[in-house]
Amino acid sequence: MSAIGVSPSKSPAPASFIVHHPAGSRERILVQEFPFLIGRLNTNNLVLRDNRISRQHARVVAGPGPGNDHILEDLGSLAGTFVNNERIQTKKLRHGDVIAFGFEDSYSLIFCKQDAEWQKVLEQMRPPDLAMTQQSLELAKLRALTEVARAVHSSLHFEEILSKVVDTAIEATGAERGFLILVEGADLKIRVARATGGEPLPPSDLRVPMRMIRRALEERTELLSMNFRPEHEQRMDLGQTVVELELRSVAAVPLIKVRPSSEAGVTSKHSIRANTIGMLYLDSRSGTANLAAGNRELLQTLALEASTILENARLLEEERKKEAMDRELSLARSIQDSLLPKGLPQEGWFQAYGLSLPSLEVAGDYYDVHMLPSGAWSALLADVSGKGVGSALLASFLQGVFLHSGDTVEEMRRLAGRVNQFLVNRTGGEKYATLFYCVIRPDGCIYFINAGHEAPFLVRRNGITKTLQSTSMPVGMLDEVEFEVAEARLEPGDQIVVFSDGLTEARNLQGQYYGRGRIKDLLSQLLGQGSRATITALQKDLQLFAGAAPQADDVTVLAIDYWRG
Repeated sequence: MSAIGVSPSKSPAPASFIVHHPAGSRERILVQEFPFLIGRLNTNNLVLRDNRISRQHARVVAGPGPGNDHILEDLGSLAGTFVNNERIQTKKLRHGDVIAFGFEDSYSLIFCKQDAEWQKVLEQMRPPDLAMTQQSLELAKLRALTEVARAVHSSLHFEEILSKVVDTAIEATGAERGFLILVEGADLKIRVARATGGEPLPPSDLRVPMRMIRRALEERTELLSMNFRPEHEQRMDLGQTVVELELRSVAAVPLIKVRPSSEAGVTSKHSIRANTIGMLYLDSRSGTANLAAGNRELLQTLALEASTILENARLLEEERKKEAMDRELSLARSIQDSLLPKGLPQEGWFQAYGLSLPSLEVAGDYYDVHMLPSGAWSALLADVSGKGVGSALLASFLQGVFLHSGDTVEEMRRLAGRVNQFLVNRTGGEKYATLFYCVIRPDGCIYFINAGHEAPFLVRRNGITKTLQSTSMPVGMLDEVEFEVAEARLEPGDQIVVFSDGLTEARNLQGQYYGRGRIKDLLSQLLGQGSRATITALQKDLQLFAGAAPQADDVTVLAIDYWRG
């Protein structure tokens, strides 16, 4: 194997690394080809499964000349490569050198040149009793769980975290193979398949029938410590397949969704199926896995860790979908804002100013003002029933329709009738809109349709306030509705204030409504100050009244001043 621009060279004398795993186990890895790559990627010659270690962390190359040297080189790793506690870039290895990777609780390697010498060092590393003491077993368990937890917090790759759970389970028990099996709908899917040393396996390598796995999941049975011996095979109830596979041990733990405490007493078969999300399965063919009580607890803890990871991944996916939806709604809101009139007239006989505050990301309210070919002005404020995207789309539709309004009574009546018929035909009365639609002529004559809308205030210059009452029912409710057009006369200095019911029904933290009376009192204090001052004062007063109370409906206000045509 040749990598990173290094050509193979004549191999030095035989050498190996004694690999000390974070979980407490040790193994010997021969250095048999150059460059010998070390890192966390599966393509390395020595795979170190610690997410803090770089993908390709270091390498060993053959030294020049006949000296049979092994040269260790750091490959630009983040944490660094250390030989005998000294950080190196390039270092000629000597027998007994200890190599570390920047973290005390990670892997460490001991370099050995001669096979006989390696045996001597290995014997020195072993405790007097080859069987692990209870204290060292607990330490190994703690290291294994720490390694999984570190993977959870440091890795961005969901599959990598699940693989770490399986690798840790294999290493802790001495099993030969591990599989993470998940429930997906009505099916079971092998999500991770690994062999000793982190070697990926094809899912087909699990030849134990899925019906057996499914039965274990449904009945919540643990296949822990099923260590089979040939003399006992005839008594196994797992089927002939296990005999054919010559399995000597099987370890499997269900992955359980953590339930709320209120459901803790629910133990029906239906609830068991609903709360079982998969299984951590391990087996061995050539030997018996270490399934002593301590390792059973470790497997169960790893299964719980995997369950938590899966649940967190599900919540993360939901959060990502929500963020995507929020981005879409934000874009929709920006488009909706762009449809509102810009630069409303602030000079001349007709002046206007408006405000729209959506309760959600998009609004079902809107207002519009535009000049007609005759020189008159048309104004509209609509409030579509409901909230959300559907109401916002319907509001945008209404805005487009009324851009083609006329200035005669008959044209206004026909337009309202067509809009009503369209909505009834498309929504069957499930979506409707209240609206105030008016045409104001230069001579002060105002024609208006109030289709079930909150009655606007007409504030005279002398302080007298009257209301422009409803003339018909909302558009889109019923078929064949007549829309009456009412008429009034404006005097110079008069002001019309149109608003949605989101303003009158705004609440404060005490649950009180803003109400029409408060609006009327405020308007009486603003005589002659103009539409911009009116809208600004209403907005400030609403904020003062509502405080931090969330609002349930959109708030839209349009103020119109008539001076003299």
